[in-house]
Amino acid sequence: MAAPALGTESPDPTASGDHTQVIHPVVLAHRAERAANVQLRIADSITKFAGTMMFVYIHAVAFALWMLFVEKSPWQTLTLVVSLEAIFLSTFVMIGQNRQSSFASAKANHDFVEQETELKQNTALTRQIHALTTEIHAGLQPK
Repeated sequence: MAAPALGTESPDPTASGDHTQVIHPVVLAHRAERAANVQLRIADSITKFAGTMMFVYIHAVAFALWMLFVEKSPWQTLTLVVSLEAIFLSTFVMIGQNRQSSFASAKANHDFVEQETELKQNTALTRQIHALTTEIHAGLQPK
């Protein structure tokens, strides 16, 4: 599915019915850039999975089984434990990055929508003020 043009409306996946949501142009450009590059899509898929607790659970079970049934040498086990710790730490870092990225994207989109709404309201108020001012001036001029 192709990304919509910058600053356009697109279906809101969280909404029910025919509601649309305006998406920030930067978010759309970022999505289009990542979708256009196969390597980035693969990296995103791996990072998306590696940033889940399921990834942690799979590694914990796999390494636990390996340590219990395969590994007998203490130095190799120590190396394994250090490697396992690095996997957990990097996974938690990725989980945090995924959340931070989601938050930044949602905030940028929210800010964009709010600014667009405020701009429309300010424009309407300015037009109303202009119309009232013109009407008042017209009423004050001698006939």
